[in-house]
Amino acid sequence: MTAAALPPAHQDPRRWLTLVIVVMSVVIAALDGTILNVAIPTILREFHTELPSLQWVVTGYSLTFASLLIIGGRLGDIYGARRVFIIGASFFGVGSLLAAVSQSVPTLFLGEALIEGIGASLMLPSTLSILSNTFQGRERSTAFAAWGATGGAAIAFGPVVGGFLTTNYSWRWAFGINVIIVPIAITGAMVFIRKTPTASRQPRLDFQGAAMIAFGVFLFVFGLSQGSAYGWLAPIKDLTIGGTVIWPQSMPVSVIVVTFVLAVAILTAFVFVERAKERSGNDPLFEFGLLRYKGFRYGLLTTVVLAMGQFSLLFVLPVLLQDGKHLTAAQNGLWMLPSGLLIIVGAQVGGRLTRRIGVVSVVRIGLLFEAVGLTTIALVVSPHLTFVSLLPGYLVFGFGVGFASSQLTNVILSEIPAAKAGSASGANVTSRQIGAALGIAVIGSLISVLTTSHATSSIRASGLAPALKARSLVAVKLDGVNFAPPSGATSRDVAELRHILESAVAAGARPALFFAATVVAIGAILSLLIPRASLVVTTSPEFEVIETFEAFDSLDLQRAATAAERNGPADR
Repeated sequence: MTAAALPPAHQDPRRWLTLVIVVMSVVIAALDGTILNVAIPTILREFHTELPSLQWVVTGYSLTFASLLIIGGRLGDIYGARRVFIIGASFFGVGSLLAAVSQSVPTLFLGEALIEGIGASLMLPSTLSILSNTFQGRERSTAFAAWGATGGAAIAFGPVVGGFLTTNYSWRWAFGINVIIVPIAITGAMVFIRKTPTASRQPRLDFQGAAMIAFGVFLFVFGLSQGSAYGWLAPIKDLTIGGTVIWPQSMPVSVIVVTFVLAVAILTAFVFVERAKERSGNDPLFEFGLLRYKGFRYGLLTTVVLAMGQFSLLFVLPVLLQDGKHLTAAQNGLWMLPSGLLIIVGAQVGGRLTRRIGVVSVVRIGLLFEAVGLTTIALVVSPHLTFVSLLPGYLVFGFGVGFASSQLTNVILSEIPAAKAGSASGANVTSRQIGAALGIAVIGSLISVLTTSHATSSIRASGLAPALKARSLVAVKLDGVNFAPPSGATSRDVAELRHILESAVAAGARPALFFAATVVAIGAILSLLIPRASLVVTTSPEFEVIETFEAFDSLDLQRAATAAERNGPADR
């Protein structure tokens, strides 16, 4: 069938196969964001390395992905979403293969953090553009809700699958899965996904803008995600890359301060340069004129605030369950599974309700559900927390995520011209990344300060021996939620210190969750500024989870890996 003879997109029977291909791609990206983290203690021993070097693998993937999203979306606008999707999937597959056969941290970093990160930044924004141009009307809601449900299942099962593969086979199969699926997705894309119509004049790629946005977002996200590690103002440890000290602890200010100053300067310059190019018609990387669309403008603002609150929970719960309840990372995944399953249900129900009450109303209802769910979880948090007591809040929260996040991109892209859907999609996902990183930075500092303060007070008031009390105070101030009883403590002392830590973590988690609920409630208020959208275009709640999971799980698994190093060669 020739291009001229192709049926309209909304009548093309291949559109449902397109959905299958796109969903497969989102699944492997979602799994890749969570499945490897469970295996970090095992990789540490196999590569005979230390945690900081391996953590750069996880952090590097996040930074690469976030830095190149807008560029990837713009490339889809210029060269066609299908073509860029295939190129991105190819990069992703090559990176997965290299990571699967790696024998050292540098090789793993190259495959996972760099090549896979580049591939994901090209592939994922293109999937949004492909679906928004393939499906029309009510079918858009159905298609993207299915995508959201599948991605939700991948996120929910990621830690469980990772634990199963690592325990029974090898952590390398976390990447081997991608090596199998990617060729199928590429072949399917070449056969079933429609080519994007070529514009009469192909825009030029704005290399200056691309360099500025890549460096600016990289520095900004790095600062947000690593502030607690290197110190927000005063340096607390050396910044070391590849064994070379880049910023020593002896410097008068933290590297994070310098990072934020450079990021703000570069991003401010980016705005001025891009607006000047837009006025002169010189093909800017991102058209700030798109912000005149109220759905796009207020949708992005709501997305940033929503991501801050939503992913605060994804940071707090691993701290609460693993440091407060002493669960393993795999058990933590099982406890969080009901929330992921309710995301699936919520995405489907929300997609159907858009036909009756409208997309914006579904988003607003979802935001309210999320706020109620977070509040419910906060109310039951205690050292004696059980799965049953946590379940009601989980269910309400997951249902709300399925409603709100699955439909918010609907609003953001509804007024955007098809020719600019790629760059708009990249801006959408970038705003989610920044919001999530900001939420994790704030919530991480909040729970760390509150936990340390409560534990310090409890240790001072305890009946521990003075020497043990002094050593414990030093340890808790140094390690925070990662605190472990000092060596030489009796079993009774260890039990008391463990109880103190459990109570401290619960005391820190409760106000942190109330903060997250407040932020989501603010997002619900901001959503009142969004006009009712006429088009139905939804996206996956897991699209924002994929890389944010990298940010919070890298910290989560730092605790798991540290515990593994303390306890010897046995897996936790």
